[in-house]
Amino acid sequence: MRIRRFVPADSQWLVARHQDLFALEQGFDTSFGPVLAGVLQRYCESRDPACECGWVAVAGRRRIGSAFCIRHDARTARLRLFFLTPEARGRGLGKRLLRESMQFARLAGYSRMMLKTHENKEKSGSLYAAFGWEQTMSRPVHAYGADLLEQTWHVML
Repeated sequence: MRIRRFVPADSQWLVARHQDLFALEQGFDTSFGPVLAGVLQRYCESRDPACECGWVAVAGRRRIGSAFCIRHDARTARLRLFFLTPEARGRGLGKRLLRESMQFARLAGYSRMMLKTHENKEKSGSLYAAFGWEQTMSRPVHAYGADLLEQTWHVML
């Protein structure tokens, strides 16, 4: 397994696989895909390579995960589109992607990172905590056709 930089040709796979997994695992409806497509379109059209980057995890020629470091504001990077396919989980790849994202953010000059996720991603929460992230907010939301508990996490770099 290796990690490489995201290229725009990864977009269609990333949206489709991400939406399929969240539909299966969390009950998300089809409104989720267009949101992801919008995030990727904005990233591809206007990213600043000095402070934004995306990575794709691959096994052989198969894509199996991703992570993005995207500017939230002048001091804060946002972790986005962080996920692994089921076959990639439990192999340390999430740690590698998170470490890569955080290292990039530090080198880009950010002093902190933030992310938003949902409570039922318990393994992600324990991974974030192991890297020093702290949950700063939790609130019930209805999004993508599901009742969820949205969480916001932050880490100082």
